[in-house]
Amino acid sequence: MKYEYTYRNTGMDIWQLSMYYIYGSMVGVCNLIFTAAILTLTIVRWEASGNFFRICAVLGCCLFPIIQPLAVYGKAKKQASASQDIKIRFDDTGIHVGQGEGKQEISWNKIRRIAKKPSMILVFLNSTHGFVLPGRILKEEKNDLYAFLSSKMKK
Repeated sequence: MKYEYTYRNTGMDIWQLSMYYIYGSMVGVCNLIFTAAILTLTIVRWEASGNFFRICAVLGCCLFPIIQPLAVYGKAKKQASASQDIKIRFDDTGIHVGQGEGKQEISWNKIRRIAKKPSMILVFLNSTHGFVLPGRILKEEKNDLYAFLSSKMKK
């Protein structure tokens, strides 16, 4: 079986990946606790407080649900603008990747992990490097590709 794609990761793809990992970790839990605490404090103290507190409270309430995702998106968009088209092929022998002038062949035993997120599939070479395959390029093949990758990981 063979799956082949040519694509370029967009700012939105990288942003989604970042959001999955921020809010799927202890950092995300801390963000949620902080937001709930500052929202509660804002509601309880709103009437008895001055303008300075109100401005700080509103900014605190907006920090993780609005400001942080916007900042992460800005960074992701900048990172995506520096990327090149990736040509990737999955077959029985491994993964074949071409980017610009470079080509790389990766055997299945070098793959450490795969992950299926709602809008993408991730193929990890190690804990920090891998491939992001967005749902927009996988379309109806997403589940089939994931099943194929899972079967290769079990060997």
